[in-house]
Amino acid sequence: MTNPTPTPNTDAPSAELQETLPSPLKCLSGALISGGFAIALYFLTSSIGNTFANKPLPSSNQTAIQISIAVRTLVVGISTLATALFTIIGVGLMGVTIYLFVQQLKNRTSPPSKV
Repeated sequence: MTNPTPTPNTDAPSAELQETLPSPLKCLSGALISGGFAIALYFLTSSIGNTFANKPLPSSNQTAIQISIAVRTLVVGISTLATALFTIIGVGLMGVTIYLFVQQLKNRTSPPSKV
């Protein structure tokens, strides 16, 4: 009637949990990828801004000019937002990489205590 349930071993993380924990290498590769996207988006944003600045608006109609200005502002704004997002993600992942590396060094260098 009573089935004894096995007690889980809480001393070491399970294999499933160990696979989901971030490693410094995973975080560093993510930071490099995000940084690459940020640099590419920076050059794209700069190119878009220069293109819009060097081309005059093609109409003399005031409504068309205002709509054109709004569209240009939205395009540059969205591009700038994407650049900032990837930059912040890259910096954050670099911080996590440093944190995890320091934690690994602390765990590795601590001498075993004999009690």
